[in-house]
Amino acid sequence: MNPTPLAERMRPSRLEELIGQEHLSSPSSFLHKAIKSGNVPSLILWGPPGVGKTTIANIIANEIKAPFYPLSAINAGVKDIREIIDKAKFQTGVVLFIDEIHRFNKSQQDALLGAVEKGIIRLIGATTENPSFEVNSALLSRCQVFTLNPLGKAEMLAMVQQALEKDVDLRKIQVELQETDALMRISGGDGRKLLNLLEIVIDGIQENPCVLTDEKVMQIAQQQVALYDKSGEQHYDIISAFIKSIRGSDPNAAVYWLARMIEGGEDVKFIARRLVILASEDIGNANPNALLLATNCFEAVKIIGYPEARIILSQCVTYLASSPKSNAAYLAINQAQALVKETGNLSVPIPLRNAPTKLMKDLAYGKGYQYSHDFPDNFVAQEFLPEEIKGKLLYDPGDNSREKELRSFLSKRWKGKYGY
Repeated sequence: MNPTPLAERMRPSRLEELIGQEHLSSPSSFLHKAIKSGNVPSLILWGPPGVGKTTIANIIANEIKAPFYPLSAINAGVKDIREIIDKAKFQTGVVLFIDEIHRFNKSQQDALLGAVEKGIIRLIGATTENPSFEVNSALLSRCQVFTLNPLGKAEMLAMVQQALEKDVDLRKIQVELQETDALMRISGGDGRKLLNLLEIVIDGIQENPCVLTDEKVMQIAQQQVALYDKSGEQHYDIISAFIKSIRGSDPNAAVYWLARMIEGGEDVKFIARRLVILASEDIGNANPNALLLATNCFEAVKIIGYPEARIILSQCVTYLASSPKSNAAYLAINQAQALVKETGNLSVPIPLRNAPTKLMKDLAYGKGYQYSHDFPDNFVAQEFLPEEIKGKLLYDPGDNSREKELRSFLSKRWKGKYGY
C-alpha cells in the first residue's frame, strides 16, 4: 500500500478539479473570481468533515502561487502563530491555513488580528462549528465566511470513479463496483474518509479483478477501523452515537459515549453546545426545562472546565436522556421555512402592519387589528397569517403530557381552525 493516503494523492490542485461545492468553484462565484484575480481575502471555510475545506485552502495557495503555512489548532499555539507571522513579514501574499480554528481560544485568535488587518498574512480558517459562535467577532469581521455543503451520493461516486481512473496505484487493478451502499453509508458524506476506505478495501480484497460488494466492504471496514479512522473521523461517529442515545432515552448509553468523548479530550463546549441543540430539537415543549438546564450547563462548563465539568455534563446528559421527547417545534420550523420558500414574500395583512407615520395611518395600516388584552381571557380569534395561506397548520403539538396541555389550550381558542 502506498504510504500516502489515497485522499491525499487525489487532492485537487486547481479549482476546476474540485468535486462538489459548485457554489464556490463555478466561474461565476465570488471565490473563483477572487482566485483568478489573485485578490483573495482572509476567509473562514465552514462545513462538515471531508467536504473540501483543506483542499480549497491548498488550491488557493497553489493558484495564487503564495507561500503556504498549515497549522492545526489541536496542537498549535500562539508561539507557532508568531513564528509564521515573523516569516511572513519577509514574504509576499502568505497564506496561513488553520485547521479546526474553532479550537483556538480567544488569546490564540487575538494573536492573528494584527497580521490579518495589516495584510501580512491571508488567513484561511477551517471549522466544522458555526464560526459565529467559535470565532471571536473581531477576527470574524476581518474574514469572509464561506459555507461548504455535505457531499451527495452522486458526488461521492464521482470521487470514487475519478480515483479509479487517475490514481497511479489503483489503475493497476481492475476494480468492479458491484455494490456501493456500504461505502457510502460508512463514509457518511466525508470524501476523505470515502477515498481512504476505498483504498483499504481494495488492498484488503487482494484480488485482480477486484469486485467490491457491500458484504466485503463491511467485513474489511470492521477489521481495519483503526486504519481508515486515523484522521479522527471517529470523533463524529461518537457524537452521533451520543446524540442518538439521548434521543432514544437511554441515559446509560448516553453517559458512556459522554465518557468516551471526555477521555478522548473532546472540547467541553462542543459537547455542551450539542446538548443545547438537542434540548430544543428532540425534547422541545415536551419539557421546556430541558432547554433551561442545557443552556445553564453550557454556561457552567465554560466557567468550570475539566475535570469538574464532567459532573455537570453528566447531570445534564442523564436528565435529557430521561426526559419526555418531542420534535414538534423542530418540525414546525422546517415546515414554516419550506412554506416560505414555496410561497415567497407574502404581504403582511393590513391589520397586523405597523403604522408609525401619518401616511401609513392614512393607508389604513393596522386598521382592524384587535388587541387581545381587551377581550375575555386575553384572546380574540383573528387571522395572523397572509390571506394566501390562512388556516395553515405548522405547529402540531406532540403526544406527551405537556404538549397535550398545549393542544387543549389551543383547541379551546381556535375551535378546530388549525386542525385541533
